[in-house]
Formats: sequence, C-alpha cells, structure tokens
Amino acid sequence: MQYSKWAEDSINYMANRGTVAGYGNGQFKPEGRVTRAQAAAFLVRELYPEQQPDTKQTYSDVSTSYPFYREISIAARNGLTGGFPDGTFHPDAPITRAETAALLTRAYELTNGNQSTAGLSDTATHWAAEPIRTMSSNGLIGGYSDGTFRPNQSVSRAEFTVFMTRVIRFERAAAIEAHDWDKLISYMTVSEQVGQMLMPDIRQYNGKATTTVNDGIKSNLHDQNLGGLIIFDKNIIDAKQLTTFTHDLQAEAGDIPLFLGIDQEGGVVKRIPGGTNLPGQMALGAAGDASLAEAAARLTGEELKALGLQVNFAPVLDINSNPDNPIIGMRSFSSNPDLVTKLGLSTIRGLQQSGVVAAVKHFPGHGDTTVDSHLGLPVLNHTRERLDSVELKPFKAAIGSGVEMIMTAHIAFPAVDNDHVTSLKDGSSVPIPATLSKKVLTGLLRGELGYEGVIISDAFTMEAIADHFGENQAVVRAAQAGVDIILMPQDSASAHQALVQAVKNGSLLEASVHDSVKRILELKAKYGLFDPQESLSTQLGALSKVVGSNAHRAVETEIAEKAVTVLASRNSAGPDLIQAGDRVVIAAADEEQAKQLQKQLTQAGSSMSLKTDIAIIGQANTNALLNNADYVIAASYQFRNVASQFDWSGTQGIIDYLNGKSKRYALLSLGNPYEMLYVDDVRSGLAVYGKQEPNTLAGIKVLLGQLEPKGVLPVTLEQ
Repeated sequence: MQYSKWAEDSINYMANRGTVAGYGNGQFKPEGRVTRAQAAAFLVRELYPEQQPDTKQTYSDVSTSYPFYREISIAARNGLTGGFPDGTFHPDAPITRAETAALLTRAYELTNGNQSTAGLSDTATHWAAEPIRTMSSNGLIGGYSDGTFRPNQSVSRAEFTVFMTRVIRFERAAAIEAHDWDKLISYMTVSEQVGQMLMPDIRQYNGKATTTVNDGIKSNLHDQNLGGLIIFDKNIIDAKQLTTFTHDLQAEAGDIPLFLGIDQEGGVVKRIPGGTNLPGQMALGAAGDASLAEAAARLTGEELKALGLQVNFAPVLDINSNPDNPIIGMRSFSSNPDLVTKLGLSTIRGLQQSGVVAAVKHFPGHGDTTVDSHLGLPVLNHTRERLDSVELKPFKAAIGSGVEMIMTAHIAFPAVDNDHVTSLKDGSSVPIPATLSKKVLTGLLRGELGYEGVIISDAFTMEAIADHFGENQAVVRAAQAGVDIILMPQDSASAHQALVQAVKNGSLLEASVHDSVKRILELKAKYGLFDPQESLSTQLGALSKVVGSNAHRAVETEIAEKAVTVLASRNSAGPDLIQAGDRVVIAAADEEQAKQLQKQLTQAGSSMSLKTDIAIIGQANTNALLNNADYVIAASYQFRNVASQFDWSGTQGIIDYLNGKSKRYALLSLGNPYEMLYVDDVRSGLAVYGKQEPNTLAGIKVLLGQLEPKGVLPVTLEQ
C-alpha cells in the first residue's frame, strides 16, 4: 500500500469487517481498478453475507461458474446493481466514479445532505448527477482541485474502499445520533457485537500494573472490539491519573464508548484511593437509615462519574443469613430481607441519580452459603418458597423499582435448576450454577420476574466456573443462558473467538446476541456515553471539588458514628468507658491495625492524659502489658473465612484474662460482628463493621464517652 497510504485506515477497516480481501500473495493492490463484479462482491459481503444466489443465471455473460456469480446474483436480486439492455452485466469492466456513487446511494438508501455541491462542474447533465449530488452533499465523495468530478473515470480498489468506509461510518454515526440501535447493530460485524458482551480486567500487561493506555490495551480494544473494562486498585495511582486513564480509554474506543466498571461497595470492598472512605453496607444496616444509604450511594456515584467510571458493581443484595458465609459477611446490609430491600433500593436510587449504573449482585442470592465461589461451587438447597421469601425478595423489589443491571451468582439453585453436567475438573456430576443456567436467567429472572435490563456475570476467573465448565465452553453457555456481559473472562481473546464461532455455527443465536447488544447500547445511551464528553482539562479541574470533598466526608462520618453498636454491656448502659489518666493497651493480632487505633485514641483523647501501649495477641509479653493496663481495647477482625472454623482462641484468651483481673475493657469487633457466637463471657463490646478509619474512629469516640452508640445489630446471632 505504499502508493495509497491515504487509504490505509479504510482498507484495514474494511478488511477487518471481512468486506475486502487481498490476493493470494498477501497484497491488496490498492491502485488496481475495481471491476463491476468486485464492486458487487464488496457490497454483498457487507450487506447480505448470509444470502444464497439464485440457481438460474441472471445475466448472459455471468455464468454460474463465474468467480463472483454468487455476489452478482444476490446484488441483482436486492436491487443493488443492474445490467445492460442486451441482458449482459459486463462483470470485468472497471466501475466508474459515477457508477460507484449510484451504487452506494442505492445500496444504503442515502438522502441529500446539507453540504454544498456547487463545485462539481462536469456532473450537471450526467445520468448519475443525482446520486453524485447526494454523496457529495453528505461529504462522502468529492471532486478535484479543478472543480471537476470526472464521473466516467474508473475507480481504484483503494478509492472504492474509502468510499464504502465513509458511507458505513456515516450511517453508523446517523444511527447513533438517532439512537436507532437496531440500525447500528446492522452495521456491526459479529466480532463487534460479541465484543460488546465482554468486560475483561486489565490489571497487568507484561507483568506490570496497567495505569496508562498501553499497546496491549490498544490491541485488545481493536482486535476484540471490547464493549467494557473493569478497573481495579492496581490500575489506580491517584484521582488525576485514573481520570486521565479513563479519558484515554474512551478516546481509543471508537464510535461505541466503553462501559468502565468498578467494585466500589464501600467498606471492605473499595478501589479508589483518596476518595470518600465509606464505612460499608453492614454499617449502613446498623444505622438503619435509608436516607443515609441513598446519600452514600449518591456521593459514590458522583465520585465515580467524576473519575470517568459509569458502572458500580453495587449494592450487594445478598442476605447474610449464615454467619459461616466466607465471602459476603459485612458486605451485606443485614440478615433481614426487609432491611436489605429498603437499603438496597435507596442505594440503587442514589447511584442512578448521580448518573452511574447500579449493578446489583449476586442473583439469585449469595448470602446463605459456606463456600466462597471464588474457590468452589456453592449449592443453595433451599425450597423455592424459601427463595421467594428471603433470597429473591430484594431482587424482586429492585426489578420493580427499575434496576438496570443485575450480576449473576456462580451458585447452583436446585429448586430452580436441578440439571447436572460432568465436571471437566474431576469427572464428577456437578449442578449448573445460575450464571450458566437458562432456567435461572431466562426462565426465572426474565420470564417470571419480568426483568428487562442488562444481565452481567460475576467474574469468570472464579473457580466455581473455571474448574468445572471449561473457559470457552462456559463463556458460550453463559451467553446461551441469557448473560449479556461476560465479566473478566480468563482470556478475553479466546472468549471473543469462542463467541464469534458460536454465532457462526449457530449454537448462539444471532437474535439473542442482537438483543444483548441492544440492551447494552440502550443503557450506554441512557447514561450519556454517546453524548459529547468534557475535555480532560475540565474533568481534572473538577476533581478536587468532588472526590473526597468535605461534604462527602461528612456523610462518611455520620454513617460510621450512627453504626456503632453495643455487643455486650455489664449493666445495659453501654461498654466500659476509658477514663482520664488511664493506661490503655490496644491488643490486636495485626500490629498495623493496633497502631491505627493507638493513633486515633491519642488524637481523640488528647485532653485526657492517656498513656497507650500495644500488645500483639500471642506474643510473650502480652499478659504483662494487659496486667499493667487500666483499660484494654481488644480488637477482633474476622472476614473472608468461615466464622465457626476461625481461630478465636487468642481473643478468648484475652477476654478470660481481663475478666479474671476485673479489668475495664471493650471487645472491638472490626469485621463480621459474630464474636458473641464464639467468644464466651464478653462483658463489654462494640461492633463498628470495618477496620477502616471512619469506622474505628467512631468506635474510639464511643469508648472515650464522646459519642453515644445508637447502632442496631443488623444480623441475627444464631449458629
């Protein structure tokens, strides 16, 4: 293409669409003339790739054995091309510029635009004057510097490809402007369509954290036509870098913008450094205030939107009814379905009001499991009646209130789908998880519950899927079941190819893909992704007013302070309090956590002449430090493990020692608030539902007598 560099982008674009092709020697021959047969072939490949030719010969000079007979026959049948009065087609004759204008105008049903065509001096009386005027008035074809068009001049392969590219891009832009998603999809290749259904993660490239748009990202975006990406903390240095990164990602995406998603639940699951450090969902459950939940979600959405992110994988609508749940725990609002529903709806509303998509999870419910689906395949053996009254309750309400994205759970629900398949891991019979179940997603979620929004899977890197079902087989099975977006495929290129092949071999219906892509495009449009974007300088200039703002920090503090809950009290009056002049020992298993508490205690109690020490649970000097203490804060943290199998002995030993010495103390629960099930004879204790600073500072203030604990335990303490 050395003589046609000006056409290289168009040639590559059309080649990637499968419309034009080179010769057997690897050359395209851009300066070669386009014949009438080749022009028909290019258009048929683009517009009617699946049609078959007529069995009867259409033109006398195009036999059924002619190399382009199929394309010429289909083009004639669809009114794209015509022959000559003598019944011939002249397939090997070069096509002219006038014929090209007429052919493209007819094929794409173009109408006149608003650009001037006055300069084309040699077209006024030409038979193709009208189609030339139509093409020119839309900026799709032009004349020469001398004011002529040269309608009878033949067209090179490069020129024809450029003209087709301009028309297709023009039509796509018109479809986007009109929000005519069916039309846009008709101009999308299978590769582009299934690319919209993939949202891989980009944490690393060549072993290094990805914080800029590198060659690997560019290649994946273009080769796989990706519709979205999920951002992790490894992709983030600070707010300015993240905003630049998301801006540059969108600039690389082409005419269909990316959904950029993130897990910003608050509390234990958050990705944004420097942003508002919300106390988490169970803290909101303890506060019990729907308006606070909505405010927390709204400020989260405002910060995400300012950073260039459009999807938040939150809230968690799982009901944490099982203390042994190793993965949900304090990510849930409560073990009470009604409270989860109330706060979940408020969170959805707050995110949507801020202009961010709320992707609720994990349908049909991950709260009552003892297996982490990151590590295995959980099975929830409840009756359908139980599922309806507990697990499904918040999801039903969310659907009724207009939630627009639902994330599936990699959990089997035999009451809905009791089918089994043979595991690729060990040959055993395994149940089908919700993510891969047509009965759950198409039958229950879309059919019974009437959900019309986007269905996104949980991460496909999780072992509940990866081990048993095979990487590519699972991707196709999920799409067949009703998943619109595959989150974090293990190998996005392989997943993309698997979906393309599934469409081509008919195992994944084109109509199903069309419906998924249309739902995705509609949601992108609703949230303004196709609207003109702000400049990067404008985005960067607004960051400090939004991300981690004083107003947002005030909400953070209010939630943390309203959440603090009394777990145990000697006289129902609250926990033991720290007194002026006390020697306070912070006992914890983690030294960094102990130092954080010590720092907060020193600052908050600066007027109380306190002396502080740290005791690391299990070390030889722990009891000596405890013995010299006037007051002990015994910090406890349990999360991401099965509570009944957790080693509580260190905490129990501390409590027994303090009770034996009649010390004032408080057991400070920083994680899942289940200590009272497993630690005996606790006489003073608080739950703050998180080890991040807003939560722990609120607990310290209560112990100093500066704050009254008003939280209500949002989970039932039953084994």
